[in-house]
Amino acid sequence: MPDHDPTPDLPARSVGLGSRALRNTVLVLTAKVVARLIALVTVLAMVRHLMPAPYGAFATIVNYTAIVSVVLDLGFNVLFVREGARHPDEIQRYLRNVMSLRLLMSVVSLGLLALALALNGLSSLLVPAFAMMVLTSYSTLLRNGLYAVQKLGYEAVAVVLESLVLLALVLYGVKTRHGTTYFVWAYAAQNAFSCVYFVLVLALKRIALIGWRLELPLLREWFWKGLPFALTFVLTILYFRIDQPLVYALRPHVEAGWYGAAYKPFEALLFVPMTFLSIVFPVLSIYHRERPGELLDAVNRFFKALLLIGWPMSVGIFVLAQPLNNALFGSSYDPSEPALRILALSLGFAFVNNAFIGALSASDHQASFTWAAGWSLIANLAMNLVLIPSFGYLGASWATVMTEIVLGAVGWTLTARHIGRVPVWRLSWRVVLAGLVMGAAVFPLSGLGGVAMAIPIVVGVAVYGAAVLLLRGLTREEIDWARRALAIAR
Repeated sequence: MPDHDPTPDLPARSVGLGSRALRNTVLVLTAKVVARLIALVTVLAMVRHLMPAPYGAFATIVNYTAIVSVVLDLGFNVLFVREGARHPDEIQRYLRNVMSLRLLMSVVSLGLLALALALNGLSSLLVPAFAMMVLTSYSTLLRNGLYAVQKLGYEAVAVVLESLVLLALVLYGVKTRHGTTYFVWAYAAQNAFSCVYFVLVLALKRIALIGWRLELPLLREWFWKGLPFALTFVLTILYFRIDQPLVYALRPHVEAGWYGAAYKPFEALLFVPMTFLSIVFPVLSIYHRERPGELLDAVNRFFKALLLIGWPMSVGIFVLAQPLNNALFGSSYDPSEPALRILALSLGFAFVNNAFIGALSASDHQASFTWAAGWSLIANLAMNLVLIPSFGYLGASWATVMTEIVLGAVGWTLTARHIGRVPVWRLSWRVVLAGLVMGAAVFPLSGLGGVAMAIPIVVGVAVYGAAVLLLRGLTREEIDWARRALAIAR
Protein backbone atom coordinates (compact mmCIF):
# COMPACT_ATOMS: atom_id res chain seq x y z
CA MET A 1 0.00 0.00 0.00
CA PRO A 2 1.71 3.26 -1.07
CA ASP A 3 2.28 5.84 1.63
CA HIS A 4 0.65 8.55 -0.45
CA ASP A 5 -2.43 6.54 -1.40
CA PRO A 6 -5.63 6.70 0.62
CA THR A 7 -6.15 3.75 2.89
CA PRO A 8 -9.17 1.85 1.62
CA ASP A 9 -12.01 1.27 4.03
CA LEU A 10 -11.83 -2.23 5.40
CA PRO A 11 -14.95 -4.32 5.69
CA ALA A 12 -16.73 -3.88 8.99
CA ARG A 13 -15.83 -7.38 10.10
CA SER A 14 -12.11 -6.68 9.51
CA VAL A 15 -12.21 -3.38 11.33
CA GLY A 16 -14.05 -5.09 14.20
CA LEU A 17 -11.40 -7.78 14.48
CA GLY A 18 -8.61 -5.27 14.06
CA SER A 19 -10.16 -2.92 16.59
CA ARG A 20 -10.23 -5.61 19.24
CA ALA A 21 -6.54 -6.28 18.65
CA LEU A 22 -5.86 -2.54 18.74
CA ARG A 23 -7.81 -2.11 21.98
CA ASN A 24 -6.01 -5.05 23.59
CA THR A 25 -2.67 -3.74 22.38
CA VAL A 26 -3.31 -0.33 23.95
CA LEU A 27 -4.58 -1.90 27.17
CA VAL A 28 -1.75 -4.39 27.70
CA LEU A 29 0.92 -2.06 26.36
CA THR A 30 -0.14 0.67 28.80
CA ALA A 31 0.00 -1.81 31.67
CA LYS A 32 3.40 -3.04 30.56
CA VAL A 33 4.75 0.49 30.34
CA VAL A 34 3.75 0.98 33.97
CA ALA A 35 5.24 -2.40 34.84
CA ARG A 36 8.48 -1.60 33.03
CA LEU A 37 8.84 1.65 34.93
CA ILE A 38 8.51 -0.33 38.15
CA ALA A 39 10.90 -2.94 36.77
CA LEU A 40 13.40 -0.19 35.96
CA VAL A 41 13.59 0.71 39.64
CA THR A 42 13.89 -3.00 40.46
CA VAL A 43 16.71 -3.70 38.03
CA LEU A 44 18.66 -0.56 38.88
CA ALA A 45 18.51 -1.39 42.57
CA MET A 46 19.78 -4.92 41.93
CA VAL A 47 22.47 -3.92 39.42
CA ARG A 48 23.90 -1.23 41.66
CA HIS A 49 23.79 -3.54 44.69
CA LEU A 50 25.42 -6.59 43.10
CA MET A 51 28.15 -4.73 41.15
CA PRO A 52 29.49 -5.96 37.76
CA ALA A 53 30.95 -9.43 38.49
CA PRO A 54 28.08 -10.80 40.66
CA TYR A 55 25.54 -9.24 38.31
CA GLY A 56 27.33 -10.96 35.43
CA ALA A 57 26.75 -14.29 37.20
CA PHE A 58 23.06 -13.46 37.73
CA ALA A 59 22.57 -12.45 34.09
CA THR A 60 24.34 -15.62 32.94
CA ILE A 61 22.01 -17.79 35.04
CA VAL A 62 18.94 -16.04 33.61
CA ASN A 63 20.20 -16.71 30.11
CA TYR A 64 21.02 -20.36 30.82
CA THR A 65 17.53 -20.99 32.23
CA ALA A 66 16.03 -19.37 29.13
CA ILE A 67 18.11 -21.60 26.85
CA VAL A 68 17.31 -24.82 28.71
CA SER A 69 13.61 -23.91 28.90
CA VAL A 70 13.26 -24.86 25.23
CA VAL A 71 13.05 -28.46 26.47
CA LEU A 72 9.97 -27.52 28.48
CA ASP A 73 8.34 -25.62 25.63
CA LEU A 74 8.66 -28.01 22.65
CA GLY A 75 6.96 -25.34 20.53
CA PHE A 76 3.68 -25.87 22.38
CA ASN A 77 3.32 -22.31 23.69
CA VAL A 78 2.80 -20.82 20.24
CA LEU A 79 0.73 -23.79 19.11
CA PHE A 80 -1.48 -23.47 22.20
CA VAL A 81 -2.25 -19.82 21.40
CA ARG A 82 -2.94 -20.53 17.73
CA GLU A 83 -5.12 -23.60 18.26
CA GLY A 84 -6.82 -22.04 21.28
CA ALA A 85 -7.76 -19.00 19.19
CA ARG A 86 -9.20 -21.25 16.51
CA HIS A 87 -10.94 -23.68 18.91
CA PRO A 88 -11.72 -21.82 22.15
CA ASP A 89 -13.95 -24.63 23.43
CA GLU A 90 -10.89 -26.91 23.56
CA ILE A 91 -8.63 -24.61 25.59
CA GLN A 92 -9.05 -26.53 28.86
CA ARG A 93 -8.20 -29.81 27.19
CA TYR A 94 -5.18 -28.33 25.43
CA LEU A 95 -3.95 -26.64 28.61
CA ARG A 96 -4.16 -29.76 30.77
CA ASN A 97 -2.26 -31.85 28.24
CA VAL A 98 0.53 -29.31 27.82
CA MET A 99 0.82 -28.83 31.60
CA SER A 100 1.16 -32.59 32.11
CA LEU A 101 3.80 -32.98 29.41
CA ARG A 102 5.70 -29.99 30.77
CA LEU A 103 5.89 -31.64 34.19
CA LEU A 104 7.51 -34.72 32.66
CA MET A 105 9.95 -32.67 30.59
CA SER A 106 11.08 -30.74 33.65
CA VAL A 107 13.07 -33.82 34.71
CA VAL A 108 15.08 -33.67 31.48
CA SER A 109 15.56 -29.92 31.79
CA LEU A 110 16.94 -30.33 35.31
CA GLY A 111 19.80 -32.49 34.05
CA LEU A 112 20.64 -30.09 31.22
CA LEU A 113 20.59 -27.07 33.51
CA ALA A 114 22.81 -28.83 36.06
CA LEU A 115 25.36 -29.57 33.34
CA ALA A 116 25.35 -26.02 31.99
CA LEU A 117 25.81 -24.43 35.39
CA ALA A 118 28.51 -26.92 36.42
CA LEU A 119 30.60 -26.05 33.35
CA ASN A 120 30.58 -22.40 34.47
CA GLY A 121 31.14 -22.93 38.19
CA LEU A 122 27.58 -21.96 39.11
CA SER A 123 26.30 -25.27 40.50
CA SER A 124 25.48 -23.71 43.87
CA LEU A 125 22.62 -21.87 42.19
CA LEU A 126 21.02 -24.93 40.56
CA VAL A 127 17.98 -25.24 42.85
CA PRO A 128 16.76 -21.61 42.63
CA ALA A 129 17.61 -21.48 38.92
CA PHE A 130 15.55 -24.63 38.25
CA ALA A 131 12.63 -23.28 40.27
CA MET A 132 12.75 -20.01 38.36
CA MET A 133 12.86 -21.79 35.01
CA VAL A 134 9.92 -24.14 35.66
CA LEU A 135 7.71 -21.50 37.26
CA THR A 136 8.43 -19.07 34.43
CA SER A 137 7.46 -21.73 31.90
CA TYR A 138 4.13 -22.47 33.59
CA SER A 139 3.38 -18.79 34.10
CA THR A 140 3.84 -18.14 30.39
CA LEU A 141 1.65 -21.08 29.43
CA LEU A 142 -1.18 -20.07 31.76
CA ARG A 143 -1.25 -16.45 30.65
CA ASN A 144 -1.37 -17.60 27.03
CA GLY A 145 -4.87 -18.90 27.72
CA LEU A 146 -5.99 -15.27 27.99
CA TYR A 147 -4.15 -14.30 24.81
CA ALA A 148 -5.84 -17.11 22.89
CA VAL A 149 -9.32 -15.76 23.66
CA GLN A 150 -8.27 -12.07 23.57
CA LYS A 151 -9.49 -11.38 27.13
CA LEU A 152 -6.58 -9.36 28.35
CA GLY A 153 -7.91 -7.04 31.04
CA TYR A 154 -6.68 -9.44 33.71
CA GLU A 155 -3.33 -9.72 31.93
CA ALA A 156 -2.94 -5.95 32.19
CA VAL A 157 -3.54 -6.18 35.95
CA ALA A 158 -1.13 -9.11 36.23
CA VAL A 159 1.88 -7.41 34.70
CA VAL A 160 1.62 -4.55 37.17
CA LEU A 161 1.09 -6.82 40.19
CA GLU A 162 4.01 -9.03 39.15
CA SER A 163 6.33 -6.07 38.91
CA LEU A 164 5.26 -4.81 42.34
CA VAL A 165 5.87 -8.23 43.92
CA LEU A 166 9.36 -8.40 42.42
CA LEU A 167 10.13 -4.81 43.42
CA ALA A 168 9.26 -5.55 47.05
CA LEU A 169 11.39 -8.70 47.07
CA VAL A 170 14.39 -7.01 45.44
CA LEU A 171 14.28 -3.95 47.68
CA TYR A 172 14.17 -6.23 50.71
CA GLY A 173 17.18 -8.13 49.35
CA VAL A 174 19.11 -4.92 48.79
CA LYS A 175 18.28 -3.62 52.26
CA THR A 176 19.35 -6.87 53.91
CA ARG A 177 22.46 -7.13 51.68
CA HIS A 178 21.67 -10.51 50.14
CA GLY A 179 23.72 -11.98 47.32
CA THR A 180 23.02 -13.46 43.90
CA THR A 181 21.23 -16.55 45.21
CA TYR A 182 18.53 -14.51 46.91
CA PHE A 183 17.72 -12.56 43.75
CA VAL A 184 17.32 -15.75 41.70
CA TRP A 185 14.83 -16.96 44.33
CA ALA A 186 13.07 -13.58 44.12
CA TYR A 187 12.46 -14.05 40.40
CA ALA A 188 11.20 -17.58 41.06
CA ALA A 189 8.79 -16.23 43.69
CA GLN A 190 7.48 -13.63 41.25
CA ASN A 191 6.59 -16.34 38.75
CA ALA A 192 5.01 -18.48 41.46
CA PHE A 193 2.73 -15.53 42.23
CA SER A 194 1.88 -15.27 38.52
CA CYS A 195 0.97 -18.96 38.31
CA VAL A 196 -1.46 -18.68 41.22
CA TYR A 197 -2.99 -15.53 39.75
CA PHE A 198 -3.62 -17.00 36.31
CA VAL A 199 -4.98 -20.26 37.69
CA LEU A 200 -7.61 -18.23 39.55
CA VAL A 201 -8.41 -15.96 36.60
CA LEU A 202 -8.81 -18.82 34.13
CA ALA A 203 -11.20 -20.53 36.53
CA LEU A 204 -13.22 -17.42 37.41
CA LYS A 205 -13.59 -16.43 33.74
CA ARG A 206 -14.62 -20.01 32.91
CA ILE A 207 -11.87 -20.33 30.35
CA ALA A 208 -10.24 -23.40 31.87
CA LEU A 209 -9.97 -25.33 35.11
CA ILE A 210 -6.45 -26.45 35.87
CA GLY A 211 -5.89 -30.19 35.94
CA TRP A 212 -3.78 -32.98 34.53
CA ARG A 213 -4.47 -34.93 31.37
CA LEU A 214 -2.21 -36.91 29.08
CA GLU A 215 -3.66 -37.81 25.67
CA LEU A 216 -0.86 -39.38 23.70
CA PRO A 217 -2.58 -39.09 20.27
CA LEU A 218 -3.13 -35.34 20.78
CA LEU A 219 0.39 -34.77 22.07
CA ARG A 220 1.85 -36.82 19.22
CA GLU A 221 -0.08 -34.73 16.70
CA TRP A 222 0.96 -31.51 18.43
CA PHE A 223 4.57 -32.64 18.61
CA TRP A 224 4.80 -32.82 14.83
CA LYS A 225 2.80 -29.63 14.36
CA GLY A 226 4.85 -27.86 16.97
CA LEU A 227 8.23 -29.19 15.88
CA PRO A 228 8.92 -26.22 13.58
CA PHE A 229 7.89 -23.88 16.41
CA ALA A 230 10.17 -25.80 18.79
CA LEU A 231 13.11 -25.66 16.41
CA THR A 232 12.50 -21.98 15.83
CA PHE A 233 12.31 -21.40 19.58
CA VAL A 234 15.57 -23.31 20.12
CA LEU A 235 17.35 -21.40 17.40
CA THR A 236 15.90 -18.03 18.39
CA ILE A 237 16.61 -18.41 22.08
CA LEU A 238 20.16 -19.53 21.35
CA TYR A 239 20.97 -16.57 19.12
CA PHE A 240 19.20 -14.22 21.52
CA ARG A 241 20.76 -15.59 24.73
CA ILE A 242 24.04 -17.33 23.96
CA ASP A 243 26.18 -14.19 23.90
CA GLN A 244 25.97 -13.56 27.66
CA PRO A 245 27.19 -17.06 28.66
CA LEU A 246 29.94 -16.84 26.03
CA VAL A 247 31.18 -13.54 27.42
CA TYR A 248 31.08 -15.04 30.93
CA ALA A 249 33.02 -18.11 29.79
CA LEU A 250 35.60 -16.48 27.48
CA ARG A 251 36.31 -13.13 29.15
CA PRO A 252 36.77 -11.78 32.69
CA HIS A 253 33.49 -12.05 34.58
CA VAL A 254 33.33 -8.29 35.07
CA GLU A 255 32.81 -7.92 31.30
CA ALA A 256 29.74 -10.13 31.57
CA GLY A 257 28.39 -7.62 34.08
CA TRP A 258 29.13 -4.65 31.81
CA TYR A 259 27.52 -6.41 28.85
CA GLY A 260 24.55 -7.57 30.91
CA ALA A 261 23.90 -4.00 32.08
CA ALA A 262 24.11 -2.58 28.53
CA TYR A 263 21.87 -5.35 27.22
CA LYS A 264 19.20 -4.73 29.85
CA PRO A 265 17.64 -1.59 28.25
CA PHE A 266 17.71 -3.30 24.85
CA GLU A 267 16.05 -6.41 26.25
CA ALA A 268 13.57 -4.44 28.34
CA LEU A 269 12.31 -2.43 25.36
CA LEU A 270 11.65 -5.60 23.39
CA PHE A 271 8.53 -6.05 25.51
CA VAL A 272 6.88 -3.56 23.12
CA PRO A 273 7.10 -5.62 19.90
CA MET A 274 6.60 -8.84 21.85
CA THR A 275 3.41 -7.44 23.34
CA PHE A 276 2.22 -6.41 19.88
CA LEU A 277 3.10 -9.84 18.51
CA SER A 278 1.40 -11.81 21.29
CA ILE A 279 -1.82 -9.84 20.74
CA VAL A 280 -1.75 -9.59 16.95
CA PHE A 281 -0.68 -13.21 16.40
CA PRO A 282 -4.11 -14.78 17.13
CA VAL A 283 -5.73 -12.15 14.90
CA LEU A 284 -3.30 -12.91 12.04
CA SER A 285 -4.06 -16.62 12.52
CA ILE A 286 -7.78 -15.94 12.05
CA TYR A 287 -7.12 -13.71 9.02
CA HIS A 288 -5.12 -16.52 7.42
CA ARG A 289 -7.87 -19.07 8.03
CA GLU A 290 -11.00 -16.99 7.34
CA ARG A 291 -9.99 -14.14 4.98
CA PRO A 292 -6.47 -14.65 3.62
CA GLY A 293 -6.85 -11.82 1.10
CA GLU A 294 -6.55 -9.32 3.94
CA LEU A 295 -3.53 -10.94 5.62
CA LEU A 296 -0.81 -9.06 3.73
CA ASP A 297 -2.46 -5.71 4.45
CA ALA A 298 -2.56 -6.59 8.15
CA VAL A 299 1.12 -7.58 8.08
CA ASN A 300 2.02 -4.29 6.38
CA ARG A 301 0.21 -2.33 9.09
CA PHE A 302 1.92 -4.40 11.77
CA PHE A 303 5.35 -3.76 10.22
CA LYS A 304 4.79 -0.03 9.99
CA ALA A 305 3.45 0.24 13.55
CA LEU A 306 6.54 -1.55 14.86
CA LEU A 307 8.83 0.69 12.84
CA LEU A 308 7.10 3.87 14.00
CA ILE A 309 7.75 2.90 17.62
CA GLY A 310 11.09 1.09 17.40
CA TRP A 311 13.11 3.38 15.13
CA PRO A 312 12.99 6.54 17.32
CA MET A 313 13.96 4.42 20.33
CA SER A 314 16.98 3.14 18.41
CA VAL A 315 18.09 6.64 17.39
CA GLY A 316 17.38 8.16 20.80
CA ILE A 317 19.39 5.58 22.75
CA PHE A 318 22.28 5.85 20.30
CA VAL A 319 22.49 9.62 20.70
CA LEU A 320 21.88 9.68 24.47
CA ALA A 321 23.88 6.57 25.41
CA GLN A 322 26.31 8.42 27.69
CA PRO A 323 23.83 10.21 29.97
CA LEU A 324 21.47 7.22 29.93
CA ASN A 325 24.20 4.80 30.98
CA ASN A 326 25.40 7.07 33.76
CA ALA A 327 21.89 7.70 35.05
CA LEU A 328 20.90 4.05 34.97
CA PHE A 329 23.95 2.23 36.26
CA GLY A 330 26.42 4.67 37.80
CA SER A 331 30.18 4.99 37.44
CA SER A 332 30.90 1.29 38.11
CA TYR A 333 29.32 0.55 34.74
CA ASP A 334 30.95 3.31 32.65
CA PRO A 335 32.40 0.66 30.28
CA SER A 336 28.80 -0.34 29.42
CA GLU A 337 28.26 2.92 27.48
CA PRO A 338 29.85 1.89 24.13
CA ALA A 339 28.02 -1.44 24.26
CA LEU A 340 24.74 0.36 24.88
CA ARG A 341 25.38 2.62 21.87
CA ILE A 342 26.16 -0.34 19.63
CA LEU A 343 23.15 -2.36 20.79
CA ALA A 344 20.89 0.63 20.07
CA LEU A 345 21.59 0.12 16.37
CA SER A 346 19.89 -3.28 16.47
CA LEU A 347 16.72 -2.15 18.22
CA GLY A 348 14.84 -0.96 15.12
CA PHE A 349 15.58 -4.23 13.31
CA ALA A 350 14.54 -6.25 16.37
CA PHE A 351 11.18 -4.45 16.41
CA VAL A 352 10.19 -4.95 12.76
CA ASN A 353 11.44 -8.53 12.62
CA ASN A 354 8.44 -9.45 14.75
CA ALA A 355 6.18 -8.65 11.80
CA PHE A 356 7.81 -11.42 9.76
CA ILE A 357 7.78 -13.82 12.72
CA GLY A 358 4.06 -13.27 13.22
CA ALA A 359 3.21 -13.46 9.52
CA LEU A 360 4.97 -16.77 8.91
CA SER A 361 3.85 -18.46 12.12
CA ALA A 362 0.21 -17.39 11.81
CA SER A 363 0.01 -18.58 8.21
CA ASP A 364 1.20 -22.12 9.03
CA HIS A 365 4.63 -21.48 7.51
CA GLN A 366 6.44 -21.82 10.81
CA ALA A 367 8.85 -24.29 9.22
CA SER A 368 10.05 -21.55 6.89
CA PHE A 369 10.81 -19.24 9.77
CA THR A 370 12.79 -22.05 11.36
CA TRP A 371 15.20 -21.61 8.46
CA ALA A 372 15.39 -17.89 9.17
CA ALA A 373 16.16 -18.53 12.82
CA GLY A 374 18.70 -21.17 11.81
CA TRP A 375 20.63 -18.80 9.58
CA SER A 376 20.51 -16.17 12.32
CA LEU A 377 21.92 -18.61 14.86
CA ILE A 378 24.74 -19.65 12.54
CA ALA A 379 25.59 -16.00 11.91
CA ASN A 380 25.37 -15.16 15.62
CA LEU A 381 27.53 -18.05 16.83
CA ALA A 382 30.14 -17.46 14.16
CA MET A 383 30.39 -13.75 14.87
CA ASN A 384 30.40 -14.21 18.64
CA LEU A 385 33.13 -16.85 18.52
CA VAL A 386 35.22 -14.64 16.26
CA LEU A 387 34.61 -11.31 17.99
CA ILE A 388 34.34 -12.10 21.72
CA PRO A 389 37.86 -13.55 22.24
CA SER A 390 39.44 -10.44 20.68
CA PHE A 391 36.95 -7.66 21.41
CA GLY A 392 35.09 -8.98 24.44
CA TYR A 393 31.67 -7.62 25.26
CA LEU A 394 31.89 -4.99 22.49
CA GLY A 395 32.32 -7.79 19.97
CA ALA A 396 29.21 -9.46 21.38
CA SER A 397 27.35 -6.18 20.90
CA TRP A 398 28.27 -5.96 17.23
CA ALA A 399 27.34 -9.62 16.76
CA THR A 400 23.84 -8.81 18.05
CA VAL A 401 23.43 -6.00 15.52
CA MET A 402 24.51 -8.13 12.58
CA THR A 403 22.33 -11.03 13.72
CA GLU A 404 19.19 -8.90 13.71
CA ILE A 405 20.01 -7.70 10.19
CA VAL A 406 20.42 -11.29 8.97
CA LEU A 407 17.15 -12.34 10.63
CA GLY A 408 15.30 -9.43 9.04
CA ALA A 409 16.62 -10.13 5.56
CA VAL A 410 15.76 -13.82 5.66
CA GLY A 411 12.37 -13.18 7.32
CA TRP A 412 11.41 -10.63 4.67
CA THR A 413 12.41 -13.02 1.87
CA LEU A 414 10.34 -15.87 3.28
CA THR A 415 7.32 -13.63 3.91
CA ALA A 416 7.49 -12.44 0.30
CA ARG A 417 7.58 -16.03 -0.90
CA HIS A 418 4.67 -17.37 1.15
CA ILE A 419 2.38 -14.39 1.85
CA GLY A 420 3.38 -11.44 -0.25
CA ARG A 421 6.02 -8.76 -0.54
CA VAL A 422 6.11 -6.31 2.34
CA PRO A 423 7.08 -3.00 0.67
CA VAL A 424 9.78 -2.15 3.19
CA TRP A 425 11.20 0.91 1.40
CA ARG A 426 7.81 2.43 0.68
CA LEU A 427 6.60 1.89 4.25
CA SER A 428 9.87 2.92 5.89
CA TRP A 429 11.71 5.79 4.26
CA ARG A 430 9.58 8.60 5.65
CA VAL A 431 9.68 7.13 9.16
CA VAL A 432 13.45 6.58 8.98
CA LEU A 433 14.00 10.17 7.82
CA ALA A 434 11.81 11.48 10.65
CA GLY A 435 13.95 9.55 13.13
CA LEU A 436 17.17 11.00 11.71
CA VAL A 437 15.71 14.50 11.97
CA MET A 438 14.94 13.75 15.62
CA GLY A 439 18.49 12.52 16.19
CA ALA A 440 19.95 15.70 14.70
CA ALA A 441 17.73 17.83 16.95
CA VAL A 442 18.64 15.88 20.09
CA PHE A 443 22.39 15.60 19.49
CA PRO A 444 23.28 19.13 20.70
CA LEU A 445 21.49 18.29 23.98
CA SER A 446 23.19 14.93 24.49
CA GLY A 447 25.54 16.32 27.12
CA LEU A 448 22.70 16.98 29.56
CA GLY A 449 22.55 14.49 32.42
CA GLY A 450 20.61 13.88 35.58
CA VAL A 451 17.17 15.42 35.74
CA ALA A 452 18.05 17.64 32.77
CA MET A 453 18.16 14.53 30.57
CA ALA A 454 14.38 14.85 30.37
CA ILE A 455 14.90 17.87 28.09
CA PRO A 456 16.39 16.00 25.09
CA ILE A 457 13.84 13.22 25.57
CA VAL A 458 10.90 15.63 25.46
CA VAL A 459 12.44 17.52 22.54
CA GLY A 460 13.03 14.26 20.70
CA VAL A 461 9.43 13.09 21.12
CA ALA A 462 8.09 16.46 19.92
CA VAL A 463 10.43 16.69 16.93
CA TYR A 464 9.81 13.09 15.90
CA GLY A 465 6.04 13.47 16.10
CA ALA A 466 6.14 16.65 14.03
CA ALA A 467 8.54 15.14 11.48
CA VAL A 468 6.39 12.03 11.04
CA LEU A 469 3.32 14.15 10.32
CA LEU A 470 5.11 16.63 8.06
CA LEU A 471 6.82 13.88 6.08
CA ARG A 472 3.55 11.90 5.99
CA GLY A 473 5.19 8.96 7.68
CA LEU A 474 1.75 8.44 9.19
CA THR A 475 -0.98 9.47 6.79
CA ARG A 476 -4.32 11.05 7.65
CA GLU A 477 -6.10 7.99 6.27
CA GLU A 478 -4.12 5.71 8.60
CA ILE A 479 -4.91 7.94 11.56
CA ASP A 480 -8.60 7.89 10.63
CA TRP A 481 -8.53 4.11 10.38
CA ALA A 482 -7.01 3.87 13.86
CA ARG A 483 -9.64 6.25 15.24
CA ARG A 484 -12.45 4.18 13.71
CA ALA A 485 -10.97 1.03 15.17
CA LEU A 486 -10.68 2.59 18.62
CA ALA A 487 -14.25 3.91 18.40
CA ILE A 488 -15.56 0.44 17.58
CA ALA A 489 -13.40 -1.04 20.35
CA ARG A 490 -14.98 1.27 22.89
